[in-house]
Amino acid sequence: MKQTVMTLTSRRRLTADVFELRFAGDASAISRPGQFVNIQLPERFLRRPISVCDWGEGTLTLICRVLGAGTKELCEYAPGTKFDMLTGLGNGYDVEASPRRPILIGGGVGVPPLYGLAKALLAKGIAPVVALGFNTADDQFYVEEFQALGCETLLATADGSAGEKGLVTALIGKTGCDYCFCCGPTPMLKGVYAVPMLTGGQYSFEERMGCGFGACVGCTVHTSGGPRRVCADGPVFRREEIVW
Repeated sequence: MKQTVMTLTSRRRLTADVFELRFAGDASAISRPGQFVNIQLPERFLRRPISVCDWGEGTLTLICRVLGAGTKELCEYAPGTKFDMLTGLGNGYDVEASPRRPILIGGGVGVPPLYGLAKALLAKGIAPVVALGFNTADDQFYVEEFQALGCETLLATADGSAGEKGLVTALIGKTGCDYCFCCGPTPMLKGVYAVPMLTGGQYSFEERMGCGFGACVGCTVHTSGGPRRVCADGPVFRREEIVW
């Protein structure tokens, strides 16, 4: 974990309530896809944890959905605004454990960390299949970005307005993959876990966090190894650790 100050350089609306935020500053503490940052907002006591979409030398990309007053403020700040951040939080995905052809499964705002993961896998010569799920065509984002990486990209929407109609789990059987990396709401994670052909995988959990670095124990979940903190011990857990 590292505390640093980063400057917002651009803000792009992706959907009605989802924004891409790019920052300049020290991103050296981020070492794995699937990690997150904790952002301090002016006049807000608790920081806001946001998963890392992409990062590089001196750059950071976050994707944020407006869910409340805090995230609304974050998505309204003008470029040039400086933010105090805790960076390099969470364990992230273990790319070294990946087989040659994994499937990356994302739902809604669970999609962003899979972009950095796809880049990391491709850099190691691993060609992932990407399956993305949204409620409607208007909710979709980053589909073209994954395609631009060269990833086979599958899309599902609940109402059928884009891609295949139904849940993202329906796409898994089309791929032949037996190992997954996934991120999304708990019902989606449970659905992915229940797919028989997926015998291995890494699951990134979403929980409400107070501190974001393990002190408040507010995001504890039960695992096969006992109580674990999503912020400090996760947010990524292996399939064999998960207890629903």
